[in-house]
Amino acid sequence: MIKNTPAFSAAVLAAALAALVASTAAAQKPKASTTIVCWKDKAGKVVGCGDRVPPEYEDSATKVLDGRGVTRKTTESAADEAKRAAEDAKLGIKKEELTRQREEKNRLATVQRREDAALLATFSNEQEIDLKRDRDLEVVDRQITQLQAAQSNATERSLDLKGRIEAGEKTKKPVSDFIKDEAARAENDRVRFEKGIVARSKEKEDVRKRYADMKQRYNELRGTSAPAPTAAAVPAKK
Repeated sequence: MIKNTPAFSAAVLAAALAALVASTAAAQKPKASTTIVCWKDKAGKVVGCGDRVPPEYEDSATKVLDGRGVTRKTTESAADEAKRAAEDAKLGIKKEELTRQREEKNRLATVQRREDAALLATFSNEQEIDLKRDRDLEVVDRQITQLQAAQSNATERSLDLKGRIEAGEKTKKPVSDFIKDEAARAENDRVRFEKGIVARSKEKEDVRKRYADMKQRYNELRGTSAPAPTAAAVPAKK
């Protein structure tokens, strides 16, 4: 049995006092889980803090603090969030356009490499390019000659039929619908052949330009330059 001595009583009293001080300190210490929310005005300045955001500031930016005053969370205002979303959308469109441009550039580069390889594989020198150009021009010239002959025939026929119609009108003799239809058909043929001649003449210009560009590219790939035109000789003064 423990004896109730003065020393034992003092030890019990000290232990009781220590427990009381510890419980009091624990009760007075703020809970770590306590949070405070602060809200801001449109300029981003904190205008108030509390346990909840007032209704009139629901769309404002906020920051949440813990019981020790450390910021744990921030939010954007509704206006800033909408602005950022618009900027993100704009940036996304810009990225898509840059991607499309890059893909198109790569595609054109691939096409150019194929054309360059075909050009070097097809021709051994500039003279072969000139020969091919001349052959293509001869084909177009033959087509123009044929169109010119057809146009001449259509013109003669159109003039003949128009003459018949005019003669009938002067003599008051009726002209058959067949003659009128043939005259209209002959005039349409004449106009069509004339347009064909103009188109083929334009094609000749395109052929010359295409082969000039081809020869220039060929020289670039071969690392050579086209020969400069020879200057005309200047007669010596007597």
